[in-house]
Amino acid sequence: MRYLDPKNDLVFKKVFGQHANILLSFLNAMLPLDEGQVVQYIEYLPAELVPDIPGIKNSIVDVRCIDNRGRQFIVEMQMLWTDSFKSRVLFNASKAYVRQLDKGVEYKGLKPVYALSLINEIFDEESPLYYHHYRLVHTIDQHKTIDGLQLIFVEIPKFAPKNITDRKLFVLWMRYISEIQNGQEMIDEQLLKELRSVPEIAQALELTKESAYTKAELEAYDKYWDSIRTEKTLIADAEAKGEIKGREEGEQIGIIKERISVIIHGHKNGFTVPQLSQITQVAEQDVINILKENKMIK
Repeated sequence: MRYLDPKNDLVFKKVFGQHANILLSFLNAMLPLDEGQVVQYIEYLPAELVPDIPGIKNSIVDVRCIDNRGRQFIVEMQMLWTDSFKSRVLFNASKAYVRQLDKGVEYKGLKPVYALSLINEIFDEESPLYYHHYRLVHTIDQHKTIDGLQLIFVEIPKFAPKNITDRKLFVLWMRYISEIQNGQEMIDEQLLKELRSVPEIAQALELTKESAYTKAELEAYDKYWDSIRTEKTLIADAEAKGEIKGREEGEQIGIIKERISVIIHGHKNGFTVPQLSQITQVAEQDVINILKENKMIK
């Protein structure tokens, strides 16, 4: 028996984007809800095309839903981190909040929007915290808040269950997300027993098994990892050459995006892989991966 990584786009969407009972348990475990604010019912919202971070088009998964109180929830898995990601999350949450007015809702009737982002990288090296909760709070009297937008960022690599005293359901969902790895065949017996003690996590485990996917889905699963590796390599190459340091992020990522564009258009105009590698200063294997990702070659 082999397991797939739940952080992969395909698996994450199948687990959390197609099974409302699983997502309901996940939200109640992960969100900073006040007493009496438990989410009791959710309904999926249609998938929405959102502006990608330049040069990182394959790294975002998105699940959107609304509960019986009108609160909206946006859940994302972010495999690659850039500083502009926070702005993107704020933009999407704000857009969801404002769009309620399109339905004739008065300002006083606007319902809160929660944006939960799980990050598979460490973005705050200076803080030991891995759970970051942002909301509008009075700068002096912090008991006073303005309801509306709440942003939650979780740094998965920092999570360490033995060092925390969080709620059990939260810990179990975090262990499911962080400890189930690609191609893993065995899960520690004690961990497996604990995960299966929660029906929704037990169901998620079944949906994480390789046997739950078709051949075409498994090919898409592998292709996703290829695209993430390519994007990481391009960013790392740019950093190593000093092209990212000292520049604004939009310009930094723009360099990578431009190189990908040159590779695609150059291939269409008959340039070979070695030629494209020389022109763009991108390794030949990465050029090949980019062309495969864009279905230019097999």
